[in-house]
Amino acid sequence: MSLALDSFPALVLNTDFRPLSYFPLSLWSWQNAVKAVFMGRVTVVSEYDRSIHSPSWEMRLPSVISLKDYVPLARRPAFTRFNVFLRDKFSCQYCGQRFPTESLTFDHVIPRSRGGRTRWDNVVTACEPCNLKKGNRLPRSTGIYPLRKPAAPEAFELQQNGRAFPPNYLHESWRDFLYWDTELESA
Repeated sequence: MSLALDSFPALVLNTDFRPLSYFPLSLWSWQNAVKAVFMGRVTVVSEYDRSIHSPSWEMRLPSVISLKDYVPLARRPAFTRFNVFLRDKFSCQYCGQRFPTESLTFDHVIPRSRGGRTRWDNVVTACEPCNLKKGNRLPRSTGIYPLRKPAAPEAFELQQNGRAFPPNYLHESWRDFLYWDTELESA
């Protein structure tokens, strides 16, 4: 039975009804969601049609839950390869094309061999051909400059960028919470 239930994760919202994270999407397993309900840490906002039960009670699986205590976003996102890709919207900062993660590299605008540091303000996302073309040279000697000056992103910026890359599966009960602040089309 547990294997079938694994396809029933719960979308986790903060107290302001925004997901804790868009990329990766903040999801909890059905077990963690049920445990949080019993511990009184969350409010069930929406449920699946699927139920779990014991001899004395029955409960529909939560599909959307909201935390009872607000969790503030980190002020400074961690400097990771993935967050650099997310900041740059999975696009090469030299040619502007979007690529799958496995086709992207990390490029030092000022190469490390020339004193460049591995920091937000010196690292950009690059496709392999552009990275090879630029090589171990400075932008002014190659004429290859990033389309956007690299800088440390705000957590909010990464969240906004993550919203543009929805996961492969979205339960219909999640949709109102994932895109709730997008402008509605006028009729």
